[in-house]
Amino acid sequence: MNNKIIEQLLHQEVVPAIGCTEPIAVALCVAKAKETLGRLPEAIEIRLSPNLFKNAMGVGIPNTGMTGLPIAIALGATIGKSELQLEVIRDTTPQAVEQAKRFLTQTDLRISVDYETHEMLYIHTIVRAANHEAKVVISGSHTHIALIELDEKILFEDKQTSQDNATEEEILTLQTVWDYATTVPLKDIAFLDVVARVNMAAANLSFTKDCGHGVGKMLHDQANHSIFGDTMFTKILAYTSGACDARMGGEMVTVMSNSGSGNQGIVATNPVVVYAQENGIDHETLLRALALSHLTVIYIKQTLGRLSALCGCVVASIGSCCGLTMLMGGGYEEITYAVKNMVANITGMICDGAKPGCALKVTSGVGTAVLSAVLAMDHRHSGSMEGIVDDDVDQSIHNLTALGKEAMRETDRMILNVMMKKRN
Repeated sequence: MNNKIIEQLLHQEVVPAIGCTEPIAVALCVAKAKETLGRLPEAIEIRLSPNLFKNAMGVGIPNTGMTGLPIAIALGATIGKSELQLEVIRDTTPQAVEQAKRFLTQTDLRISVDYETHEMLYIHTIVRAANHEAKVVISGSHTHIALIELDEKILFEDKQTSQDNATEEEILTLQTVWDYATTVPLKDIAFLDVVARVNMAAANLSFTKDCGHGVGKMLHDQANHSIFGDTMFTKILAYTSGACDARMGGEMVTVMSNSGSGNQGIVATNPVVVYAQENGIDHETLLRALALSHLTVIYIKQTLGRLSALCGCVVASIGSCCGLTMLMGGGYEEITYAVKNMVANITGMICDGAKPGCALKVTSGVGTAVLSAVLAMDHRHSGSMEGIVDDDVDQSIHNLTALGKEAMRETDRMILNVMMKKRN
């Protein structure tokens, strides 16, 4: 795989996002449908894949003080701008929220789960007004518009609906990721400076407010240092979980996402940045470690898919573990050890929807990443006699993704059933 393709993947998958990307993707779909209709809808009908619905049920929507899909849909219809992609509701103000609330009282809104779709990420939106109807479908990835119709006339169609299934030629390996990160000209990854600044800013915001469950703020608070210690390890946990607190709690804060997930972007970034800052790591090494971290996440998601029963922080923590190992002075051999340690540890962490509690899972994942990196630097690692770990590091990763994508499908259904029963 040549460097241009890898560079394109990096720029394509590491992009700005406001709010949890699942309800924001629904808002994007509604905004595009409203723009196609050319007027404010009187009725909205939305069908969602189970995985997307699961991630959109209980998460805070930025600047609203509200959770879940209805307010996200209303904002998409009233103030959403589709050209902003995953920042579609960036213009949310208190006045816009009141307008959206009024819209909900005046609009026939119907949301359902589409159990028949084979897409893990699927949004089917129909908006109606004045005897006209517009339809927009997003599938495969959070911003991939597959269909636009107006009054049953197709205006745009992309029949390659799934973005989750890379061809054999497009799939990365850990070696190609390592080679790129260690040799790419710095100008090609200079944008990762912005990624670092934006995601660390989200953490700093969380320390000044009560966001989500306040996991990061609690770890950052000097009053708790007698328990957790004022250490680099604590700072890594605080700056990562804090940024997650801000997102999941509904703060109007932009983060740089990875593979459609803001939390994955945070986890791939903040532990690496904190370690570099605390140890005086030079700028070039930091950028290369960030490239390694983010590309490892992209690589794993190529075969896992955008959404699954496997918590995304497992994948992102493997990325940050690789970045941390590089910063500790590790080479490719140590990187493979780090990955195997991660696969041996937190593989079974389930995704039970986006919510403030994601900050707790992020903390567990990043804590494991630090432990795995330190062990790897001491040449201690899990081997092929242990669980799903294989001597071949890429096979270890594929074992992980097969488990998350295929074997955990029934787990996924059970999770959604439990969540739906609670809602009912």
